[in-house]
Amino acid sequence: MKKLRVGVVGVGYLGKFHAEKYARMDDVDLAGVADTNMSHAEDVAGKVNTKAYPGHEDLFGKVDAVSIVVPTPAHYAVAKDFLENDVDILIEKPMATTLAEADELIRFSESRGLIIQVGHLERFNPAVVALQDIVRKPVFIESHRLSIYKERCTDVSVVLDLMIHDIDIILNFVGSDIISIHAAGTPVISEHVDIANARLEFKNGCVANVTASRISTKNERKIRLFQRDAYVSVDFASHEITIIRQNDKGAGGLIPGMDINKLCFTKGDALEDELKSFVKAVSRREAPEVTGQMGRDALKIALSIMEQISITSSRFVG
Repeated sequence: MKKLRVGVVGVGYLGKFHAEKYARMDDVDLAGVADTNMSHAEDVAGKVNTKAYPGHEDLFGKVDAVSIVVPTPAHYAVAKDFLENDVDILIEKPMATTLAEADELIRFSESRGLIIQVGHLERFNPAVVALQDIVRKPVFIESHRLSIYKERCTDVSVVLDLMIHDIDIILNFVGSDIISIHAAGTPVISEHVDIANARLEFKNGCVANVTASRISTKNERKIRLFQRDAYVSVDFASHEITIIRQNDKGAGGLIPGMDINKLCFTKGDALEDELKSFVKAVSRREAPEVTGQMGRDALKIALSIMEQISITSSRFVG
């Protein structure tokens, strides 16, 4: 069977892992990597036995699909160039900087029958996958995504950098339109918002409280979901899911009338699973796990949160 020709544009911290994982896939031919830093591109290319190029245009005609792992402000331009050359794309989150850009990418890809997968990596996290069979109609969700400061992530706000992961997860679980957003946040170290909180109210009655920070003294990733028959807590750091459900035993136990179960999940390799899913979608010409529309939905909420933060901040300044 003919191998799928794949390229990677942007081989910085994350992009180099894309290249390494593609290079190990039996059904993929890593045709090349591109980066404006040619010495960086050559270094990565040498390690994965492929060719290095200084510009993404150099991959035109050489690839069937590509991972776009460039800085967020360049997502739209690079993605549009590849779509115009009939190349399927996996584009890192956020898929664009504006809804207009996202809409144009989706419209163009659909007109050409091309695939856009958005790199919402957490969809492939083993814990999130496990929750698919557990979470049913949540009424309240609380998530915390706290990270130690990393300078490389400050080209966008923490909402587009970190919070958007949980926005995507929550939208997937709730499956309802958002009717109200209340948000607050502030820059602390960078020029963009470094810590933020948002309260999302859904049409079906669910409420989500989402916090993200990249100026924490520790890394913490937790999500708690409350539904009519259960409380579910996920600690991504300890790889543990706690599920508390009602039973028919009445008294007894740590919480009377409730069963407490703890499940441990293996760390897994979400990035590898994501890339394999992309390769499968391209090879079979089927919709990817995270479509362009899903990426657009998460971006819309993230931008609305940023707008709310801007409005709130201006009131304090005033």
